[in-house]
Amino acid sequence: MAAACYLLLLLISVVPVAPVEDHVSLSTNYYKSTCPKALSIVESVVAAAISNEPRMGASLIRLHFHDCFVNGCDGSILLDDNATFIGEKTALPNNNSARGFDVVDHIKAELEKSCPGVVSCSDILAIAARDSTVQLGGPSWKVKLGRRDSTTASRIDANSFVPRPNFTINALLSSFSAQGLSLKDLVALSGSHTIGRARCITFRTHIYKDSNIDPSFAKSLQLKCPASGNSDVPQPLDFQTPTFFDNMYFHNLLNKKGLLRSDQELFNGTSADSLVTKYAANASEFFKDYGKSMIKMGNIKPLTGSSGQIRTNCRKVN
Repeated sequence: MAAACYLLLLLISVVPVAPVEDHVSLSTNYYKSTCPKALSIVESVVAAAISNEPRMGASLIRLHFHDCFVNGCDGSILLDDNATFIGEKTALPNNNSARGFDVVDHIKAELEKSCPGVVSCSDILAIAARDSTVQLGGPSWKVKLGRRDSTTASRIDANSFVPRPNFTINALLSSFSAQGLSLKDLVALSGSHTIGRARCITFRTHIYKDSNIDPSFAKSLQLKCPASGNSDVPQPLDFQTPTFFDNMYFHNLLNKKGLLRSDQELFNGTSADSLVTKYAANASEFFKDYGKSMIKMGNIKPLTGSSGQIRTNCRKVN
């Protein structure tokens, strides 16, 4: 993790280029009259998907995160390539790792049966992320709705804006600040790594070259992730409770057992340390802040009013 001496300077000097605003057009009861069964439909499909494969919950949360960090929460990550653009699915942060698209398709199909042309794909991602968290034992929050869907996507922007697993604390803070998110948001949202898995290629450098990792933990991972080869072999982000949404991720960081460099950077001698310590000691505080940060992230530059569209098929523009 970067030295604490210039963490404060970074927080002061980085000016957000895409500030999060409280968009009045987003509402927790947006579909109350136009699609009253929307929330229950999403919840039902998500619950079935996670029951079939618990890892799917982490995948759906990740889709929402990666969507919002690229030009706002607009469902652009769901678009397949077409004649006018190369989309985000093959960007480095997503290629061979972003998943859950079939579940989103299933949700959309069920919603179209109940209320055609009403519920956006971007709102599906926001609701599914909340429902996934709850299904795996985590907190709930009221999702603000009313987003519309983009008509384009950008692999270049996805490569530029989605945080990388090898980021230092300064790079992470810069990435989050550019989206109008704070240090607290960074640490709280990183807590979603209490579930899910990551591929060897994303943590190889950390377990072979970094010093801020427990030596025995590094050696155990090296047995599964050699210095070369087996790049797609996955390991749990939280080795203790990998399919349960809790605060064990933060306990792991205290013991220098974060899987990714970007994880362990949160506990490495900077202002982030106090938040990691707080969340490790108090799951309720983590849950409360996580819900607030998810709402805040979900408010990044949504398309509303006459902007964008409500896609009939989340994979393509109408």
